[in-house]
Amino acid sequence: MSVSTIPVICYYHGQIVRTKTDVEYEGSETCIAPLKIPIECTFQELIDMVYSKTNIDKRRFKLVLICKYPLRNGNRFQPFPVRDDSSVREMLDLVNTTTIEEIELFIKVVRVKAQLNQSVGGHEDLFVRDHYNVAQFDYGCGPSSGPVPDTGVNVDDEDSAAEERNDEDVDDESDGADADVEVDRHASFFRAFNQALENEQGIYVSAQAPSCDVSNHPDDETSDEPSPVTYHLPPTPQFEHVENLDIAVASCWTPWVQPTTCNSSGEFVIGQVFNSKSDLQEAAKIYSIKAHQEYVVVASSKKLLVLRCKKAEECHCAWKLRAMVIKNTSLFVINKYTGPHTCVNPCLNRDHHQLDSQLVSTHIKTLIQAQFTLSTAAIQASVMEKWGYQVSYKKALDGKHKAIRQLFGDFSQSYTELPRLFLGIEQSNPGCAVVWKTCETNMPNTEIFQRVFWSFKPSIEGFQHCRPVMSIDGTHLYGKYKGKLLIAMGCDGNNQLFPLAFAITEGENTDSWGWFLACIRNHVTQRPGICVISDRHPGIMAAMVDPHLGWATPFAYHRICMRHFASNFMTRFKDKILKNLVCRAALASTERKFKKHMNTIGRINSEALQWLEAVPFQLWALSHDGGRRYGLMTTNISEVFNSVLKGARSLPVTALVQLTFFCLNGYFVARREVGANRLASTEQFTPYVDAQIQARVVKAGSMEIVLYDHEKGLFHIKSRRGRTHRVTLHEKTCTCVKTLTYGFPCSHIISACQHRCVDFRLFVESYYTTQSYYDTWAPLFHPIFNEDEWPLYDGTVIVAPESMRRSGSGRPKSTRLHNEMDVREGKTLIKCGLCKQLGHNRRSCKNRSQVQ
Repeated sequence: MSVSTIPVICYYHGQIVRTKTDVEYEGSETCIAPLKIPIECTFQELIDMVYSKTNIDKRRFKLVLICKYPLRNGNRFQPFPVRDDSSVREMLDLVNTTTIEEIELFIKVVRVKAQLNQSVGGHEDLFVRDHYNVAQFDYGCGPSSGPVPDTGVNVDDEDSAAEERNDEDVDDESDGADADVEVDRHASFFRAFNQALENEQGIYVSAQAPSCDVSNHPDDETSDEPSPVTYHLPPTPQFEHVENLDIAVASCWTPWVQPTTCNSSGEFVIGQVFNSKSDLQEAAKIYSIKAHQEYVVVASSKKLLVLRCKKAEECHCAWKLRAMVIKNTSLFVINKYTGPHTCVNPCLNRDHHQLDSQLVSTHIKTLIQAQFTLSTAAIQASVMEKWGYQVSYKKALDGKHKAIRQLFGDFSQSYTELPRLFLGIEQSNPGCAVVWKTCETNMPNTEIFQRVFWSFKPSIEGFQHCRPVMSIDGTHLYGKYKGKLLIAMGCDGNNQLFPLAFAITEGENTDSWGWFLACIRNHVTQRPGICVISDRHPGIMAAMVDPHLGWATPFAYHRICMRHFASNFMTRFKDKILKNLVCRAALASTERKFKKHMNTIGRINSEALQWLEAVPFQLWALSHDGGRRYGLMTTNISEVFNSVLKGARSLPVTALVQLTFFCLNGYFVARREVGANRLASTEQFTPYVDAQIQARVVKAGSMEIVLYDHEKGLFHIKSRRGRTHRVTLHEKTCTCVKTLTYGFPCSHIISACQHRCVDFRLFVESYYTTQSYYDTWAPLFHPIFNEDEWPLYDGTVIVAPESMRRSGSGRPKSTRLHNEMDVREGKTLIKCGLCKQLGHNRRSCKNRSQVQ
């Protein structure tokens, strides 16, 4: 097809949203503007046409053009930035090379500062005339560099001898002007996030701030100041969709707007202006990395920055850059520049001096937002792909820590700010339970953090409609401070986890577990007969029998996780066959099967049988449970949620609390919708019970039935395998005990009901109904107000527990007590190639000398 104009549909006043396979433009105020673009159109002509058609003020806003580009492999699209004449031609050529008939062009409108003179896609060249005074300029659009209006500053009037000043006179890189710029920058960053959080569609679009402050001294911890923290931070993809952690990806075209130089050769020019000193430093670093050259800082202060080539003396390279601040502004202008480099490197370098941890943190910030469990090895690979250099493990880890501090705040300060965060949550979500425990100090009006317990109002209300089962577990915190996160999980009628309560404590002990369980009993639920499933931690065992805490029998029933119990057995006897028999005995639904497996264990190892008999059977055996645990034999519902919180456990405590808030809201929103849809379709039970009952109905059709008592409904049932059971419909019992165990009818009761035309749905407990499921997730979470609207906290100042602070730097050592549960079942042991024995390899073989 050969045409003179190409139809283009421009979308503006909205937001670009990218998925794995598509790019869309969304927003309640989105507008479209059809254009007819000449086939020979240039980039500047296209920009002018868009400005004219959309009535966007070119003095106040710049335009970023993104084309929806089709891929050849399937119905997939990717964003294609339109930056120059070449990209315009490639965009217009899509009509001839693909099947699309009109091109979709997405417009991103970005506000620019009035004093900047910039062009789309790069910096405007500015040659300073008449003593470097900038007399005239136009408003335009582009990145951070460009000319500035005349400020009446004569740059030559500054003392040029400042270049040679001693390092002792150099001010710290984190000067006041740059700090103010960073505060404004991050404030706008979080304001954008706050606005996205309140979007009714629940779609969060990453709003990227300009580049962060980058020091000239790589990995200088003294200059790494945490950015201001905001608590109304919208969730990252983990916060938003906790069930889709594995598909969380970061956008490859929005993460980082790189400072670019202003001419086609990529060199700096005299008169080039930067928003701040940090922008200039970052541009210099990127220039040096791309040029594969390094520089040293000759002079650096609040008003001056002088750089020269690192090999200036040995290779006589003349590369040098001198920039000064424009008076009464934070802008820096290059007034002297000699380039490019004339030196060469004697060998290939694996690392680069200017590729420091601060630049790494700026690069990976978007990746951390998308997946804060990002490994250090993945960071090294990302930096290698981006810059072509292999940074050290320590530098990558330091960059990750700095990115976390910039995104989520300082670890120590988070303990002080935690009380006001809870006030902000309670302001919009009244009824939340928060309990503190602190230690007194010698300082007035100051206390040391020890513990905090919290549970959200929707969880408290929804648990009333869950089965009376609760799983508790503890897990380690891996941030700057040690500690334990204690969690309590319920289980809804669809056999899904129900987050109930959380606590951060100094550790797992009798006092902390007793305090946690007492908080649940006093502030969350007073339901009698709750079954608590846990491991055999001494603190939990003691708390569950303490009559003062409200969890002793008959007010509650304690049960042990079968997996932990079998692991304790394996640690003691180290016999996998016996361990499997213990699991079979624990899972046996009848006492007959239980005794059979116990007798087998006794014949193999009498000591093992004595060890098992020393633990009350009702704690670990399903056949002796009495229907308290509803068939839940492990603490998996707690373990699963621990994995959801895995990344957040290395974040400040304020971020951890926020994660629980946003994570729970995601659960409630998704499952409330499922419940409402099932109610609308008149489904009586949850999908889990529907599937179970359907399978049992099929099984019931092949059974032989003999009626013995019409009034009591006494039946003799014989399965096709020849096993017989007695069913009493009047008492809702069966000798298989599965109805009592799970709370819905077994196949034998269903068979008897069908024989007498009785509705077997009457045997299903109310917790499994669709109405109960909907009521469980019906309570609402409400968005948190902006931080400036939160109530003032006038209580004592809570400081971080220094006794819990981790010593040293780097990756914290794992404090997990590894046991046989951490070993994958059926894993093939390695075999030594020398001695042919299992359990080691050639390198660690102790028989090397004998074999050789």
